Amino acid sequence: MHSSHFTIPAGNIRSSRRPGLLSAAATAVRWLGRKISERRNYNALMELSDDQLKDVGLSRGQTESDVHVYCRY
Repeated sequence: MHSSHFTIPAGNIRSSRRPGLLSAAATAVRWLGRKISERRNYNALMELSDDQLKDVGLSRGQTESDVHVYCRY
């Protein structure tokens, strides 16, 4: 019977030291992307006239509040 040895490939050594670091970085990137998208949507909404806002069922007051979230895809 021979003994088997478990070895970690050289490319995986760094990721095995801090398994949560990659996950935290991915979470931060997703959060930043979401915030950029929200800001882009808000800016697009602010460019609409009052009549255009009325057409989509919003008022200027609703667009300026944080309570109403408008999402453009």
